[in-house]
Amino acid sequence: MFVGILRIDLYMDGNRSLKDKRQTLKSLIHRAKSRFNNISIAEVDSNDLWQKATIGICIVSNEKRLVNSVLDQITDFIDSSGIVQMGRRELEIINI
Repeated sequence: MFVGILRIDLYMDGNRSLKDKRQTLKSLIHRAKSRFNNISIAEVDSNDLWQKATIGICIVSNEKRLVNSVLDQITDFIDSSGIVQMGRRELEIINI
């Protein structure tokens, strides 16, 4: 079994409040969950900053190649969404 963990820093220039940030994140998370089945995604850091968020994404599979492929597709999806700008990205795949 392989567990893929992806942590991405996101930047949102147009936000003027935490409410704007949470609305933007909620939309992005909903779109990602709708497009990619069987992923878990949540805000994991920078909760009180208006223009920055850190999200964590996790997927479990019996194939390492599938885990890596899906996490790369999610990264491309977020990057091309136009909603946010991506910063640092950390990817880890664990064999259990």
